[in-house]
Amino acid sequence: MTANWAAFATAEPDLADIVEKRFGAYTHHVLATLRKDGSPRTSGLEVRFLNGELWLGMMADSLKALDLRRDPRFALQTNPGEGTGMGGGDVRISGRAIEVDEAATKAGYVEEVEPPEQFHLFRTELTEVVRTYVEDDTYLVVQVWTPGAPLRTIKRT
Repeated sequence: MTANWAAFATAEPDLADIVEKRFGAYTHHVLATLRKDGSPRTSGLEVRFLNGELWLGMMADSLKALDLRRDPRFALQTNPGEGTGMGGGDVRISGRAIEVDEAATKAGYVEEVEPPEQFHLFRTELTEVVRTYVEDDTYLVVQVWTPGAPLRTIKRT
């Protein structure tokens, strides 16, 4: 089961707001894709939350784009920032990236983002959103959301 960003934000608005702010704190984040041989590839990436979708835009014929065309599974992790503070926690999103070639959709994206002239645009279908943070300098808290299930919160000491 998958869900787009709007469905996640409707199901868990507080967590969605935290996730968007966490991604908004830095420009570059880490995308993991799968190479032809199945091994992982990590790459830097900018993300955008627009019109109820989480978008992944990338340069034309980049290896990460070619990976996603072949196998749409991805994992995305927020930039941890400087030091060890992890302000707002660590956020990871997993799912499938679906390439969008529709001229009107790409034109709308261009108006908002101003990407390079040639680019690939992928809409995401989420399979999991995870936030990990420290509470009261005592607990490691892990929040896990998957489509169709309630938010799970796990606390560890």
